[in-house]
Amino acid sequence: MPLQIDNRSARKLWLHSQGLGLAPTGALDVLQIIHDLGFVQLDTINNITRAHHHILWSRNQNYREPMLNRLLADDRSVFEHFTHDASVIPVEFYPMWQRQFTRLKQKIDRSNWYRGMPDEKGRAAIKARIAKEGPLSTHAFDSKIKGKKQMWSRPPHKLGLDYMWYAGELATSHRESFKKFYDLAERVIPGHIKDQAHDDQHQIDWLCRAALDRLSFGSVGDIQRFWAATHMAEVRQWATNLAKELVPVEVEDIEGNWTSALAPADIEQRLSYLSPPTSRLRILNPFDPAIRDRTRLQRLFGFDYRIEIFVPAAKRQWGYYVYPLLEGNRFVGRIEVKANKNASQNTRALEVINFWPEPGVKWGSQRAQKLNGELQRLCRFAGAEEIQWKCNQI
Repeated sequence: MPLQIDNRSARKLWLHSQGLGLAPTGALDVLQIIHDLGFVQLDTINNITRAHHHILWSRNQNYREPMLNRLLADDRSVFEHFTHDASVIPVEFYPMWQRQFTRLKQKIDRSNWYRGMPDEKGRAAIKARIAKEGPLSTHAFDSKIKGKKQMWSRPPHKLGLDYMWYAGELATSHRESFKKFYDLAERVIPGHIKDQAHDDQHQIDWLCRAALDRLSFGSVGDIQRFWAATHMAEVRQWATNLAKELVPVEVEDIEGNWTSALAPADIEQRLSYLSPPTSRLRILNPFDPAIRDRTRLQRLFGFDYRIEIFVPAAKRQWGYYVYPLLEGNRFVGRIEVKANKNASQNTRALEVINFWPEPGVKWGSQRAQKLNGELQRLCRFAGAEEIQWKCNQI
């Protein structure tokens, strides 16, 4: 009989797996947070702070923005590449990323998006400049888009840089105000790590094990989507090969239905160690890994969440950049908030534009106090001087 994991336990297990089970305080180890999560998604939007900084701050509020670039540029303990999206990844995982370089290069070769990039000779010239001059950003090149400019059009040099970055020939050296600088991979990735070689099956095995370890439970599809570095057929075959090692489970959703899944061999031990998650109220980023899988989020928590940055303003149900509110093991609302600078006074304020409690959630004085406390902490993290409510204050 499959091991049954009731809904309350499943939610606690997921939040602890995602580093949200404990209060975000105490000694800070940024690299350990990234390692435990597997990766942290990067995003350009700077609404209050960029997503990657917010994600790390949500796990430990002693985190500050310069810390991540130090890991990348100085310590070389993380590298940037693609999971389901651009992400920062522990550099010790780099040897297991060789197949991803090949997969993405092959995908680009079949795509029409990169038609305008330089040919092999042109890309070699770009690499030669970087080899001679050191890390360069796209601003060091001046090739122009040919033909009609589309929304996602990129100049040839940008396409060439990205192509070599996806293929593992170039790597992110550092960032300045989020501007990426490209360098030769052999000058960025430590030699003792870059020189490690593992066959494809070993990489698949590692990727699947590491994904399930961080998921705590999941379907074959969940495992495949975690890194987006394997094909579904490869994960199915892996699960078949490890049938005696993996634990079949049934997970209860918020509606009381049961779904079949897989779990690591130590799942019973994990369940026995479970403690209630902190009752602290958290403002999570829309790109937080705990809520990235919207289907899983809906199934476990009954929280229907979509980010609407690409939805025309007139068609948005909520708002441009709306943050989920997590309290304990329950999503209790959502809030639209942004940092806004007053140029004339040279001050920065955290503006609360809209707030929506979840249906059935009562907002008494205690819960309101929790939210205001978290807004104050977020205000300090963003370097803002005050909180301004542009809607009715709770």
